[in-house]
Amino acid sequence: MANSAAASGPSTEQVLGLALTEMEYKVELFNKLTQTCFDKCIEKRYKEAELNMGENSCIDRCASKYFQVTNLVGQLLGSNQPSM
Repeated sequence: MANSAAASGPSTEQVLGLALTEMEYKVELFNKLTQTCFDKCIEKRYKEAELNMGENSCIDRCASKYFQVTNLVGQLLGSNQPSM
């Protein structure tokens, strides 16, 4: 019986654990992206309540580059994984 359960796929607990891990990773990625781009693009002394054009452009470029690098690193790490 245990062999048939293992052959049929991961258990509900395993799936939920993987989903939780993925959500934690996404939250961490978002927090790092937000902090990195905020530190790089937003002046320390706020002058206006809204972002100006320069800040908007900087944040767009920063977020785009951050995701490009994250995807590239993921691909490079994935290519070094042994095939299952």
